Amino acid sequence: MRGVSRGARSAAEAVRRRLRAGELGSLPVVLVLAVVWITFQCLNQNFLSPRNLSNLSVDIVGTGLIAVGIVFVLLLGQLDLSVGSISGLAAAVFAVLNVNNGVPEWLALIVAVLVGTVAGTVQGYSIARTRVPAFVVTLAGLLTWNGLMLAVLGDSGTVNLDENGLVARLTSYYFADDAVAYGLAAVAAAAVFLVSDRARRRRRAVGMPHRSLRAVLVRTGGTAVLAFSVAYALNRFQGLPLALLVFLVLVAVLDLVLRRTHHGRQVYALGGSIEASRRASIDVTRVQTAVLATSGTMAAIGGLFLASRITSVSQTSGSGVLLVNAIAAAVIGGTSLFGGRGTTWSAVLGMLVIQSIASGMAITDTPPAVQFVITGGVLFAAVVVDSLSRRSHEAHGRA
Repeated sequence: MRGVSRGARSAAEAVRRRLRAGELGSLPVVLVLAVVWITFQCLNQNFLSPRNLSNLSVDIVGTGLIAVGIVFVLLLGQLDLSVGSISGLAAAVFAVLNVNNGVPEWLALIVAVLVGTVAGTVQGYSIARTRVPAFVVTLAGLLTWNGLMLAVLGDSGTVNLDENGLVARLTSYYFADDAVAYGLAAVAAAAVFLVSDRARRRRRAVGMPHRSLRAVLVRTGGTAVLAFSVAYALNRFQGLPLALLVFLVLVAVLDLVLRRTHHGRQVYALGGSIEASRRASIDVTRVQTAVLATSGTMAAIGGLFLASRITSVSQTSGSGVLLVNAIAAAVIGGTSLFGGRGTTWSAVLGMLVIQSIASGMAITDTPPAVQFVITGGVLFAAVVVDSLSRRSHEAHGRA
């Protein structure tokens, strides 16, 4: 017990040092999420019920996947305005190929995802070669891909998906066996320990500042408590949703790509300074093209999950507040608008905040207008915190 106590004190001291240096991390969004959950639970006791939490875990997936792609673009200090249109185009391509032309679902799904990849690649290469700001190129893409979606759908305008098909089951299938959710929680805790301990050992071997073993154990214990609590809540309803499993796996894999690969380090480097990256012999064209291709791919996958949720594709797919919510989720979750800071988990946290507000408004019969006001306020606060954090970094010589 004494060792654990020292580990907790060590971890708390490390957090205090980071806060003084302006490295707020995910703390602000976690506090906001806690306030949102407590507020709506006080207003309606069903907000934190297993059913509502399970629905919330599925509702965040479609837009959340798109937000993960946005994170990559924001890390470059750029913005992709085309993700909504790409998501709608990918869903339309899948629906027309499968429903109207009888192409097998698995093949139509692959083609739809590749459509997003190609669209993102074209935009990324154009940005890198012409050096035109990304928001201009992707604004043109927004219009272009939306026009292609309307052309693909044709006169019918709406295509209904097979409710028992592969794509429809992406958001309707649940693992009823309790062991699946608890197993995933155990894997998550073990992964956090292994990754944190490996990083600790590597940093210690080269004489760099590193976490103590006790701090790693405290971090692992916190992850285990959170993961098993979520698993318990989901198992009290229908079990672990397949959509949530796919979402978390993709987020974890892309997080490893960003933080543990040479490509990921190059992405962060470009976010710090493109000119310095060029002088360091980084292939800027390749990295920018790959980032926009990733954004397009994630937009396509997200569009398929959104279509799965309503089992249809229409001329309004990918429109409305989808783009705004995807960008807001990434920023609210802690990804810097100035580039160079953020992780894929930022999209998860930000999407949880946005969808929790939407769910709470629905369950308390609050007018939608209030939802937009609150979400806008949270987004503005996130931008202000990001700006203040950057100033603190500059004051400490870290920016």
